[in-house]
Amino acid sequence: MGVGTSVLAIDAGNSKTDVAVVAADGRVVGAARGGGFQPPRIGVEPAVDILADAVTRAFAQAGVASVGHVSACLANADLPVEEEELAAALVRRAWGPRVEVRNDTFAILRAGLLEDAEPRGVAVVCGAGINCVGMLPDGRTARFPAIGRISGDWGGGGGLAEEALWFAARAEDGRGEPTALRERLPAHFGLASMYALIEALHLGRIAPARRHELTPVLFATATAGDIVARSVVDRMADEVVAMSTVALGRLDLLDEEAPVLLGGSVLAARHPQLDDRVRALLAERAPKAVPRVVVARPVLGAALLGLDQVGAPTEVHARVRAHYEGGANRN
Repeated sequence: MGVGTSVLAIDAGNSKTDVAVVAADGRVVGAARGGGFQPPRIGVEPAVDILADAVTRAFAQAGVASVGHVSACLANADLPVEEEELAAALVRRAWGPRVEVRNDTFAILRAGLLEDAEPRGVAVVCGAGINCVGMLPDGRTARFPAIGRISGDWGGGGGLAEEALWFAARAEDGRGEPTALRERLPAHFGLASMYALIEALHLGRIAPARRHELTPVLFATATAGDIVARSVVDRMADEVVAMSTVALGRLDLLDEEAPVLLGGSVLAARHPQLDDRVRALLAERAPKAVPRVVVARPVLGAALLGLDQVGAPTEVHARVRAHYEGGANRN
C-alpha cells in the first residue's frame, strides 16, 4: 500500500486505545488495540509510547512504515494548548507528514454522523466523565473545557457514583433524606453499612477505580422507584440536554434539523429513565434536534475525520464505515 492519502486513525481513551490503518480506497488494512492514554498521570512522551506500541503493530499488519495523514482523537486533549502539545509529540514519531489531534469526543461525533458528505451536528459523551462538542462542514466547532468541576462540569459515570455515595452517606448519618442507596451501595461490595464502605474507600481497601461499579447500582435503584436515585438520574439528563442545546446554539443549529449524538457507556446503555428524559427535554428545548445513540466504535470517527482532511470521496467514507458497522445503523 502506498502512502498517498492513506490515514492512520487513533482513538485513545483513558482505558484503551484503538488504531487503524486505512488505505486510500477505504480498506482497513491494519488494526491494533493498546492501553489507556493518560498523559496527565504519566507524562506526554510515556503516554505516546503506549500509542506507539499499537501503531507499530497496526503498521506491521498493513505492511507500511508511515501514512499520508494521522488523525488522532485523544482523551485528555481538553484544551487547544494540550492538542498542540500532543500534536507536536505525534509529529516527532514520524508516522505521517500531516498530523491532526482532536479531543476524543470528536471521534464519537464523527462516527455518529451518517451524512458523510456534510458532517454537522453535536455529540454528548457520557462515560467516566462528560463532554460535548459540535461541528459544521465549514470547520467551525463548539466545545467545552470539560476538565471537571472547575470548568462547570457534572456527571458521567464517575460523577454519578460520587453523587450516589454522597446521598447514601447522609441518609445513614441522618443529615439527608432516606434512600435505598444507603443499603445497596455497601451491599455491592459485601459490606453492611455506608460507614464500612466509607472506611474501605478511604483506606484503599477498595480501589478508587471500583467506584465506577456503583453507577449501575444507582440506575437499578432508580428503576426500582427510589426517589433520591431517580433525582440523580434526572439531573444527569438535564446536564446532557443543557450541554447539547448550548452547543447547538453556538453553531446556529437550534432552528434547523441537526443530529444530537449520544455516546459513552452511560448513554449507550439506554437506561429508560435517562434516555426518555433526554429525548423529552430535547423535544422541548431544541424541537428540531434529532437524538441518536452512537454504537459504532469511536476509531471509525477518527478514520472519517482523517478522510475528511484528505478530501476522500464519499464512497471511500462508505467503505470504512461498512467495515465497522456492517452497513447497519441503529438509532
